Amino acid sequence: MNTTRMVSRSSGATKERARYWRLRRKLPLYLMLIPGFIVLGLFHYYPMYGVVIAFQKYEPLLGFANSPWVGLENFEALFTNPDIALILRNTLVIAMGKIILGQFLSIVFALLLNEVRLSVFKRVIQTASYVLHFLSWMIFGAIIIDLLGLDGAVNHILAGFGVEPIMFLGQPALFQPTAIFTDIWKSFGWGAIIYIAALTNIDPTLYEAASVDGAGRWRRMFNITLPGIAPTIILLSCLSLGGVLNAGFEQIFVLYNSRVMESADIIDTYVYRVGLVGLQFSFATAVGLLKSLVSLVLIGLSYFLADRFANYRVF
Repeated sequence: MNTTRMVSRSSGATKERARYWRLRRKLPLYLMLIPGFIVLGLFHYYPMYGVVIAFQKYEPLLGFANSPWVGLENFEALFTNPDIALILRNTLVIAMGKIILGQFLSIVFALLLNEVRLSVFKRVIQTASYVLHFLSWMIFGAIIIDLLGLDGAVNHILAGFGVEPIMFLGQPALFQPTAIFTDIWKSFGWGAIIYIAALTNIDPTLYEAASVDGAGRWRRMFNITLPGIAPTIILLSCLSLGGVLNAGFEQIFVLYNSRVMESADIIDTYVYRVGLVGLQFSFATAVGLLKSLVSLVLIGLSYFLADRFANYRVF
């Protein structure tokens, strides 16, 4: 009996020592997290106190504590606002177009790039494709406006084929396709990086065996490459669900104008116009809070689907 207790104590002491040394070894990593947690707390969690504005008739001179409470009146005004349906539709169309077409083109680009055999040319093409990702929308938006303007390069090319100048950013029917296309142009190369990395994990002996059996490039692509990256495609498709209501404030804010407001106004730009420009702080906060709650549900659903179909877990 005493021997058993001694063995148990010895085992417990060994585990404690192992835990101590493991903590000591990882202590520098934990210390490196401290600045990140400070920034996260100051700029992400502390400002969340401001959501109380959504339940008040906020007056800046009175502050949060003394502004009168109105309960759910701002949310009632939100749901009875005739503009909300149009804004929500614009947000969903633009965001879904970016997600679906962007992911599709990233996959196609990764597959085509994987077939390039000249490594130098492959690296040059890949670098040129994702360098636009690092440009801000202030810079890239100015380039787009110059290219698509009435006197821009695109209309000059179209004029050479006898086509009348097109106002890509001045017609409501063309603004959404233009916004989707320009966003994909900017980001498809960056989005393809994950798929290119997934392609490197495919066993090359599978391609060799398929070549011996007489399979061509297209057959190898559909029977080996696509099934090999299918889990990555499913995972990213599930995780992208959380961004359904994020149509891209920076892009829309830079590109839109009063002529295309009916097809360009999204939730984020509406909150900006109503809240900061129109000084309706409480109503704009209610809109933003509702969007955040819906996004939180969608993010939870996306991780559930990722766990269900791609065996991906955060914890």
